[in-house]
Amino acid sequence: MADRPYIYSGQGFSLLRDKNRFVLPAAFRSTVKESSGGRPALYLAKHDRWECLVGYGESRIGDFDQQIRDEEERAVRAGREYDAEKRAMDLYNYSEVPFDGSGRFVLPEVLATLGDVGDQLYFHGAGRFFTLWNPEALYAMDDSWRAAQVACRNLAAKEAAKVKK
Repeated sequence: MADRPYIYSGQGFSLLRDKNRFVLPAAFRSTVKESSGGRPALYLAKHDRWECLVGYGESRIGDFDQQIRDEEERAVRAGREYDAEKRAMDLYNYSEVPFDGSGRFVLPEVLATLGDVGDQLYFHGAGRFFTLWNPEALYAMDDSWRAAQVACRNLAAKEAAKVKK
């Protein structure tokens, strides 16, 4: 377990760039690197409930065993079944993705397929991790996602304006 939690907050947006790369937003880049022991290593996986990906630094992996125990304990108290082995398979099914000094990274094809990622990615901080969305999947979420949807549309418009220049 990390000595202190690394927190991801804020938003970002990236269009698919040359050499099939996206750009990790500056708001997350330094936290990911610090969480990964100074290495530019991003960890990505499919979110277990939402149609998006999750990203974090290496230190979060050390929390997975405790997370599984905590989830199992809550399930038992609530009288629900819990499959700790399946949950472990979900949590430990991440990809380590290197990024360069400008935050550029190549999204592995399997993750692009699982997250239904096209040529745009919206990043949204969620505390111990951040989410990476195909904007259309985010827009399809219900009204409780309105703040993220508005932020995504705003950032997408800004990126599109940059490209036109």
